[in-house]
Amino acid sequence: MNASTRTPVLDTFLLGGDIPVTRLGLGTIQFTGNSDRWGPPSDPAHATRVLRAALDAGLNHIDTADCYGPHACETLIANALHPYDNTLALATKGGIRRTRPGEWDHYGHPDYLRSCIDQSLTRLRRDTIDLYYLHRIDPRIPLNDQVGALITARQQGKIRHIGLSKVTLDQLAQAETLTPIAAVQNYRDPANPDHAVRNHCQHNNIAYVPYRPLAGGQALQPELPVREQLQNIFRFHLDDSPHTLLIPGTTSLTHLSDNMATLASAIARQAS
Repeated sequence: MNASTRTPVLDTFLLGGDIPVTRLGLGTIQFTGNSDRWGPPSDPAHATRVLRAALDAGLNHIDTADCYGPHACETLIANALHPYDNTLALATKGGIRRTRPGEWDHYGHPDYLRSCIDQSLTRLRRDTIDLYYLHRIDPRIPLNDQVGALITARQQGKIRHIGLSKVTLDQLAQAETLTPIAAVQNYRDPANPDHAVRNHCQHNNIAYVPYRPLAGGQALQPELPVREQLQNIFRFHLDDSPHTLLIPGTTSLTHLSDNMATLASAIARQAS
């Protein structure tokens, strides 16, 4: 994949102060086999085309997690995109243990997290992961120990930046006493604004990454034009903070193209 052939980047954020990422990225959870996010993609060749099309469209932020599949999405990304373009920023997550469908066990033992990081590096075929999230905080284990495992991995060169997912403001503040946090991925849509964490991120130069920004489609009203609604929701997130990064997931080339067009319109309206 040659960066010189890509569409010019529309809008970027400097992740962790040193990685330029497009404010529209691609979430990968929908590539998994079924609604429980279990199993590999039903059509790996098509999933590969979508991933490559995202990069060709100018996106350089791909978000995944080791529990998607489990492991299926990380493997898919490597198969589709390796050897990687040096502008691509890969984000993955660890801290959710899955041994069967329907199980989502939050498990943050430091030994387990260290193993998760090593296995993600192997599956992604990377020496360093650009952004590694603690996917969920395990209430049974001190937060300092969980974040400490990621700090050690960063010191070893295995990860570049640390993120947190589904955290409260108090949890984020506690983690920040230990290490800089580069990104927070929390649930947010127009009906669930998450103002406290979003405000903290904006004031402290932390990327704020709302997952399910369309509320799984529930934020859309069937009687209204879809593209106009998407543009309004994208604009809601983009206007809200320059630190917001969007990672809508899709398995459709058409939807990917629509997302790009919607982002361009939203940014144009934002600048006018």
